[in-house]
Amino acid sequence: MLFNSLIFLFFLPSVFLGYWLLPGKFRKYFLLFASYYFYFSYNPVYLLLLIGTTLVDYYMALLIANSPHPGKRKLFLSLSLISNLGVLFIFKYFIWLHNLSATALGFNQALLENLIIPAGLSFYTFQSLSYIFDVYRNKYKASDSVWDFLLFVSFFPHMVAGPIVRYHSLMPQLKAISYFKSIDWEAFAKLCIWGYFKKLVIADNLALLVNKVFGHVTQYSAAELFIAGSLFLVQLYCDFSGYSDIATGVAKLFNINLSLNWRRPFFATSVHDFWKRYHISLTTWLRDYLYVGLGGNRVSSIKWIRNILLVFLISGLWHGANFTFVVWGLLHALFYLVESGLKKLLPQTQLPALLKRTYLMLVLIFSFIAFRANSLMDLSYIYRTFLQFGDEYYKLHYLLSQHDLIYHVLIMFVLGILLLKEWQEEKAFLYRYTTTYSVLKPLFYVFILGLIFITGNFGANTFIYFQF
Repeated sequence: MLFNSLIFLFFLPSVFLGYWLLPGKFRKYFLLFASYYFYFSYNPVYLLLLIGTTLVDYYMALLIANSPHPGKRKLFLSLSLISNLGVLFIFKYFIWLHNLSATALGFNQALLENLIIPAGLSFYTFQSLSYIFDVYRNKYKASDSVWDFLLFVSFFPHMVAGPIVRYHSLMPQLKAISYFKSIDWEAFAKLCIWGYFKKLVIADNLALLVNKVFGHVTQYSAAELFIAGSLFLVQLYCDFSGYSDIATGVAKLFNINLSLNWRRPFFATSVHDFWKRYHISLTTWLRDYLYVGLGGNRVSSIKWIRNILLVFLISGLWHGANFTFVVWGLLHALFYLVESGLKKLLPQTQLPALLKRTYLMLVLIFSFIAFRANSLMDLSYIYRTFLQFGDEYYKLHYLLSQHDLIYHVLIMFVLGILLLKEWQEEKAFLYRYTTTYSVLKPLFYVFILGLIFITGNFGANTFIYFQF
């Protein structure tokens, strides 16, 4: 079920009313049932997979917590890892490796071409694994009921595309006594309106152009490919952060506060800074459970470089089984390492903020082109085109001919709104004028709501990160 689908407009009010009309002791069971129905509507068979892997993790956590013998604890941890990573491998990587081998050997690969990856597989797997690791590290005692744990993993607003919420953040809220009068209606409205604006008005309208360009890269000039890459960067951000905003807003209806997943990443001034702001729940997960486990920065320089490369490589592969994601991850690792080296060599050097942001945007555009490219062949063509200067280099004819003038004006207008709002959040210049801000804030969201109905793309386009 999609947040931007018609059925969700009936599902959410029904769940909201049912939840608050029921006695408190029954609410978590109702919310669990609703969450499973939410997932069931996407693909019924994969609901069994979600329940199965969650139950394995629950009982492995109990065995780990109740086993004093280190060897047995490691065994139960290994069984959980095999269960979770095994499912990930089968659905995301086995098919990829099978098709690579089949192509190389000339075999028929149609047998596995149409297998659908379970929605949100990587998200709920990582959430469940974080709990297992924490129990193994004796951070928690694994004293929750099976119903509490099932709801912790499958709470419907964030289950399919995050944020990846930790146990200490979500579980106490699911167990707490909640009151209808405590609902933060303002936060719900603001988050959902802004999230739908980013998804329906910006991301889905940008997709109309971006998908055409990346679907036929050989038809476009270097300038057109660069512009499409820049617009994809914005599309991806608005699509994913829009989902996070809606998920966070919907959770407010049940008095649940989800963790922050975005903090205006395009205002970063370096790759280091970018990854403190972008997809924060995944970044901190990789830091806490992979980077720290490998030794972090408490190792030799060679091993530290290895750790950085592995973290970014796995981050790339987490997003998808394609060599383009590997390129994307390694490009970020390269610039991360270069920045670290320059900081050590020139610790007192301070560059203008505008120059640093320009550098970062170029890095992001060129690297996220790899994220979007359909294949290594397409990616290679794009990068070669950037290096081949000629009469056609700056040509924009094909790009501009894809849509009429109204479309291009709309895109520039809504991107301007996005920039202004994020700039305000970054600099907080309006917060100093309390009266002005209190008047402008509701007017702004009413205006945004109107734009959604007038210019939104209501084609129920799936969220990009559902495939991950």
